[in-house]
Amino acid sequence: MTRPLLLLDVDGPLAPYVGSPYRRPDGYLTHRVPVRSWRERQLASGIRNPRPLRVWLHPEHGPALLALPYDLVWATTWKDEANQHLAPLLGLPELPYVDWPSMHHGDPEGLHWKTRHLVAWAAGRPFAWVDDEIQPRDTAWIAAHHPAPALTLTVDHRYGLRPGDFAALADWAERSRS
Repeated sequence: MTRPLLLLDVDGPLAPYVGSPYRRPDGYLTHRVPVRSWRERQLASGIRNPRPLRVWLHPEHGPALLALPYDLVWATTWKDEANQHLAPLLGLPELPYVDWPSMHHGDPEGLHWKTRHLVAWAAGRPFAWVDDEIQPRDTAWIAAHHPAPALTLTVDHRYGLRPGDFAALADWAERSRS
């Protein structure tokens, strides 16, 4: 039997962010990563010599994700840069990623811009989507338009993935197999 997909957003679930840049959540380490897309946006906005992007990552999240019974997929605006910059810091192998045809576009039904594309990308496979921006309308739309089981797990962007989130993912994967 095919394992479900675990569609992972980065900013929020794996790399929390809060109002103060000095309030890193417990257990997280600070990394400065030279993300190409971040640098290009900074240069376009007039910043002459942008610093690498500050990212908080929890070193235990990589092994915890690998222990889950899922096929991991980056579902983030980082796209291939998640493999280049984040996977090594988390101890993850290179993962497939969703190559968005467009990002941050409006949706006629008010869905998150990722929702329709993730359902199409999953191609009928069961999946769990971990993101900090999922709304109830996204969950309802997925339930109505995706033929396989799906879990939407909204993570608080201030704290990132927590033990309860990993437990919920493991429990859902077990239940979806039966």
